[in-house]
Amino acid sequence: MIKLGQFLPDQPPYKNAGATVATNVVPAANGYTNFPDVLPFSGATNKFIRGMFAAKDDSASAAIYVGDENSLYKFDATDSSLDDISKTSNASYSTGTGYVWRFVQFGEDVIATNYSDPIQTIAAAGGGRFSDLGGSPPKARFIAVVRDFVMCGYTNDTTDGEKPYRVRWSGIGDYDSWAVDPNTQADFQDISDMGAVTGLVGGEYATILMEKGIVRAQYVGSPLVFEFDKVQLQRGCKVAGSVAALGRNVFYLSDDGFYVFDGSSSKPIGAEKVNRFFLKRFQSNNAARMSAVVDPSRQIVVWSYPSVDSGDGTPDELIIYNYAIDSWSTASIGLDAMAPLFTAGYTLEGLATISTNLDTLPSSLDSAVYKGGEFFFAGAKDKKIQTFTGDNLNAIVETGEFDMQAGKSSLVNGIIPYIENDSGSPLTVTAQVASRDSGNAEVTFGTASTLNTDNFCPVRSSGRFHRVRLNLSGSWTNVQGIDVDGQVRGRR
Repeated sequence: MIKLGQFLPDQPPYKNAGATVATNVVPAANGYTNFPDVLPFSGATNKFIRGMFAAKDDSASAAIYVGDENSLYKFDATDSSLDDISKTSNASYSTGTGYVWRFVQFGEDVIATNYSDPIQTIAAAGGGRFSDLGGSPPKARFIAVVRDFVMCGYTNDTTDGEKPYRVRWSGIGDYDSWAVDPNTQADFQDISDMGAVTGLVGGEYATILMEKGIVRAQYVGSPLVFEFDKVQLQRGCKVAGSVAALGRNVFYLSDDGFYVFDGSSSKPIGAEKVNRFFLKRFQSNNAARMSAVVDPSRQIVVWSYPSVDSGDGTPDELIIYNYAIDSWSTASIGLDAMAPLFTAGYTLEGLATISTNLDTLPSSLDSAVYKGGEFFFAGAKDKKIQTFTGDNLNAIVETGEFDMQAGKSSLVNGIIPYIENDSGSPLTVTAQVASRDSGNAEVTFGTASTLNTDNFCPVRSSGRFHRVRLNLSGSWTNVQGIDVDGQVRGRR
């Protein structure tokens, strides 16, 4: 069997032990699994979504918040609408080009920033509207909760103006206290010679991603409050939207590709695998439209980005990294934002607002998206929150290039795919073969042949070198590889 190994588009196709194309699939330990399409979960915002967040209060009541260019919204489970809860109705904000909404939860309060407007706050899962955060905080591009502090990065305030290289934090345990004061421990730090802040991740310590490196800020108490260590100087984060965190691990895009930072050093995860492929595909002049998120349920990191095929810079592709097995894939779908969310829950009456027929609900009735407090991986598209609960996207997987005997031509008569699917569910599998006599010849795939009742796809293709494309649609769970029925014909 020719196994469908790791997606390795940066390697030459001949003798490539992995897959040269892996579209609309997720890497697995043995081959690839399916990747579902998205389905609308909410009503629409006025402009495209620039950030999403889920919060719970101390009684476990949950709420989903969404921001677009001019408004902040809350998801209403009674009718699936996104209700405008901006500080005032009708275009309360003016999120600048290239900026997004970033959210954190501090205690029982949600805090949101878009850099263009004053930082906003609201009681988690409560009623009412957002309002300006008290204590005269700076405007900020980035925000995180670090121990008992709210910390901001890339700030702009009325006293010092725009400071791309500054981080500033609130008083200890008090997000309404921002005046520099040794008693409250509110203060700021300018980080020199490392460019602008491009990401901020909280926790027990702060991970500050910058254009030319990474800084770790550790709480040490008064008088310093935080100790700043430049733990990485050789590379920084290229794109703010590329940052995604899982525990202490922070995934990001640098000038030369993808890395993961573990709190002390970075490890390359895309080198000689997908970096060159991605950087050729990435429309860097619209880098601000990139977003990233970790889906722990599938152990993947997903980046949404505008490719060179996007005419207007709208995200149109995903690149997917399975961090458990160190493997990659892609998907031909674009999302404006992504986030791990959890739901407020539906009643049967609430489900009727989505569809009057339970059989036509956009997701299965036992889906987690209808259960209160359940985690689900979400994206934003067409101004709506979307869930990955649709039918499987049509998948394409291609083998590397192989020969049956070195230096000799061969004839391929049939392809036997190894695919698992849900019992009794419809599945369509076709195979195409591209054969050529020289490594310089054009690669052209033949007509797609459908899997027959004898479990093979009949084809007829001759040449010295061959590669196989599988096209999968319908209900399938795993594709592992292929067998090739062929015969050596002689030298050419």
